[in-house]
Amino acid sequence: MELRIDPSTVDRCRALARAIVSPVSDFIAAHSTVAVERSVLRLLGVDGVGADEIPVPNLILDGLSAQDRSRGVAVAFGRGLAETGLAPAALGAAIAAGTVRLADFADVPEAAARGVLAPFVAASLARIRERRAEREERLERLPQLPPPLLYVIVASGNIYEDRTAAVAAAEAGAQIIAVIRSTGQSLLDFVPFGPTTEGFGGTYATQENFRIMREALDEAGEREGRYIMLTNYASGLCMPEIATMAAIERLDMLLNDSMYGILFRDINMKRTFVDQHFSRMLNAYSGIIINTGEDNYLTTADAVEQAPAVLASQFINEAFAHRAGMPDRQIGLGDAYEISPDLEDGFLYQVAQAQLTRQIFPNAPLKYMPPTKHMTGDIFKGHLIDAMFNLTSVMTKQTIHLCGMLTEAIHTPFLGDRVLAIENAQYVMNTARHFGDEIQIKPDGIIERRAQGVLTGCDALLERVAEIGLMSAIEAALFADVKRPPDGGRGFDGVFERAPEYWNPFEDALQGATV
Repeated sequence: MELRIDPSTVDRCRALARAIVSPVSDFIAAHSTVAVERSVLRLLGVDGVGADEIPVPNLILDGLSAQDRSRGVAVAFGRGLAETGLAPAALGAAIAAGTVRLADFADVPEAAARGVLAPFVAASLARIRERRAEREERLERLPQLPPPLLYVIVASGNIYEDRTAAVAAAEAGAQIIAVIRSTGQSLLDFVPFGPTTEGFGGTYATQENFRIMREALDEAGEREGRYIMLTNYASGLCMPEIATMAAIERLDMLLNDSMYGILFRDINMKRTFVDQHFSRMLNAYSGIIINTGEDNYLTTADAVEQAPAVLASQFINEAFAHRAGMPDRQIGLGDAYEISPDLEDGFLYQVAQAQLTRQIFPNAPLKYMPPTKHMTGDIFKGHLIDAMFNLTSVMTKQTIHLCGMLTEAIHTPFLGDRVLAIENAQYVMNTARHFGDEIQIKPDGIIERRAQGVLTGCDALLERVAEIGLMSAIEAALFADVKRPPDGGRGFDGVFERAPEYWNPFEDALQGATV
């Protein structure tokens, strides 16, 4: 099954996306954020909390002068290491306790700071490579079933209850487990510490919660004879810190979009662009697959009308990811089955969009999201709509498949609903496994005309964005009908210009790195 689309238009869209991203990348190169700097500390081994449960990386950043911050926290922290002889974790604890101040070491030569940090940077990157090697070994020994990989969400708020639900879902056939974050965590400018049991609508993303779930899924994978992937959300004000924790604890996927936080969480766009770049550098190095969030466009605007913007965003996400050194095999671009079920030939439009994305991004592990916007309290109809979604996914060879729940519109799905969702997907994908290989798309038929129209609309949209710039385009509500100003939104005060002598040892090491 293949669409006849104009390859020159695809090439033009890709070139336009690169042109759109280029000036934003120039901005990124000249700026850093408090979250990036806190990630540097976490990569060095700084963790824990101080007074009032404030994370130690936050306490250290908050204690720096604006001048020291503009040079990068590594310089000031390295001076402290050189003078005290402490390990990074111990120095962080001393700063949190108030017995040491980094300002007291301002006269230590920068060369000494760089020298003392070198072995800690090397050890941190070696640890990430080891975790990546562990994943590769397990996938070789415990291979997954063929894609689409069945992805199921757990979201109780209590990590221990989530662990139980995740293992049960894996035993029922789920291949990827996603732990939904507690409502509003993306708006917190700090990462909670330790295991948590009181999230609302989800469970807090913490390093200990990552460890608990990773351990449980590894044990389940050994019993089931197949590797169970774990994903969480590296978005919001702590995007690079979550990417850091995920690399250390061997998560396999992270939701990580270049514009999601801007559009749907009102996080400042400049903050988001800088944070997503460093987080993606870490994801590339650690072998983590990102999941982008274009499906969300279809929840705030009409899915038929917004299709060109979805495709345009996919091109832009790809261009940003490439700038961060990510290979196509780690760029899980998003899409969703969100056209109204009342639309005549809506299924044909769904197939057109899914197949168009598959052909344009042939090496990307596409993530396909289930119907939610138009789901109904009629659970039987909902289950049928999900079956049509499952059919679209398998016939167009999607890679990551978030199972739709028959009770999606009613409540957080019960465990039994997840099992029914998995069984639905397994049945459809087994009985129609090679359906897409056995059929041809009618030349100039409804599916092909729809796909060509979406591609043409995407080309026009990207040209418009290239003319005015990405930040102005977002301000003009060209994506998802959501308008955001460049200097507005949450977290803008955490963006700062780099001094000429700015230094981030991990950024230097990750640029151009291959694993």
